Amino acid sequence: MKNKHFYFALGFVLIAIQITHSCKNMPRAGQARDAASNYRMFCAGCHGDNLEKFAAKQWMEEEGTASVERSIRDGILDIGMPAFAKTFSEKEIKELAVYVKKGIPSDRTLLKPAITADGIVKSEEYNFVIDTVVTGLEVPWGLAFLPNGDLLISERKGTLHTFSNGKLSAPIAGLPPIMAFGQGGLMDLALHPDYDNNGWIYMSYSALDTKSEKRIGSTGVMRARLSGNKLIDQETLFIGSPATDRGHHWGCKLAFDGKGYLYFGVGERGQHFDFPQKLDNTNGKIHRIHDDGRIPADNPFVNTPGAIKTIYSYGHRNPQGTVVHPVTGDVWETEHGPMGGDELNLIKPGLNYGWPVISYGINYDGTILTPDKEKEGMEQPVLQWTPSIAACGMTFVKGDRFKKWENNILVGSLRFDYVERVVLNGQKVAHTEKLVEGIGRVRNVVMSPDGLVYIGLEEPGMIVRLVPVE
Repeated sequence: MKNKHFYFALGFVLIAIQITHSCKNMPRAGQARDAASNYRMFCAGCHGDNLEKFAAKQWMEEEGTASVERSIRDGILDIGMPAFAKTFSEKEIKELAVYVKKGIPSDRTLLKPAITADGIVKSEEYNFVIDTVVTGLEVPWGLAFLPNGDLLISERKGTLHTFSNGKLSAPIAGLPPIMAFGQGGLMDLALHPDYDNNGWIYMSYSALDTKSEKRIGSTGVMRARLSGNKLIDQETLFIGSPATDRGHHWGCKLAFDGKGYLYFGVGERGQHFDFPQKLDNTNGKIHRIHDDGRIPADNPFVNTPGAIKTIYSYGHRNPQGTVVHPVTGDVWETEHGPMGGDELNLIKPGLNYGWPVISYGINYDGTILTPDKEKEGMEQPVLQWTPSIAACGMTFVKGDRFKKWENNILVGSLRFDYVERVVLNGQKVAHTEKLVEGIGRVRNVVMSPDGLVYIGLEEPGMIVRLVPVE
């Protein structure tokens, strides 16, 4: 990891992370914000969610809040704290001062240094800090935010955990048989859009074939409910076919749209001449099912003899990102190419995305895979990366914290250790920007309910988040 700002920010591990604020609770433009909202939006980036990033000072012991008000109003410019006299009314300044004074930990030894200008990362639209949320992981694959503020984390090695009040739970019981081998294991997580009422958690995984004498497996999708530290009511919704003994190119990111359909990609399992262009298998495809596993009646190959009925599109190599545009409902996907030719695709029903007949990449040994980059009847990527960035994890920016990035796509790079911001103009790419270069191998990028960007890293195994500094 080469980014000095990242090293600086790593020193400030949060004592306790409580993700309790939802975007729906954010005030609308023009509304007065309460002190907690003002602190979260303008102060928490440097001073921590729980007011723990302050140097111990005399004002903490003084009667009243005059010193705090003065610091908020006038700033402390020599250490980089801006003045907020033009941001807050006098009433808001007083309320914020009271909030800060009451919230400072009574045990001053718990205080950590505030983030200063040296720890701030600058991008085209925002200055932000990188906060460390969870450490001590190996390969965090899926991240999902539960309504009670807990963070649900899947580890590729085949364990599931919650992170609550600064602590990682013991492995959650009740997972299916998992073939944690090569690139496979426990993969993505997603909550049902109506989770508050039904409690369904969805997960993708490398499903071990327990009936075979050999170690073989295929991509699976199941749902279950969480009760204490175990899963209950498990339902298997999808098992790919055929199973193979290969340990790579499983897919598999999960994404719900606004109509209750679940989309996910399955890799071609490293057998590109056997699977992607044929409809009699699940590999090298994007699939669509109902939330309970039923096949949608309007899936494109429902009436095609011999075709797998869950297939939504085909001709894919190894889909590692699947997201649904929050406004248009368009389905977007990233996938790994070979040596070159990673792709960002706009997924449409029934279309052929070309692998391995067309590709912008070559074989890993430098030989030509295919002479063709395009062919009639096969879709072109909206964006392709050569050399390969190993695109992994993808999300649309939502919420109020990174408003200037709204509906931009964030794509993680496993190979080059950064997150790429992709600005769309309709269904085309208008601009890109590299963020947090040198941060580590990015396995996943997700948005929290309160509008912050969370990043799962493989090396080291940790979860960090981007917090804007206004």
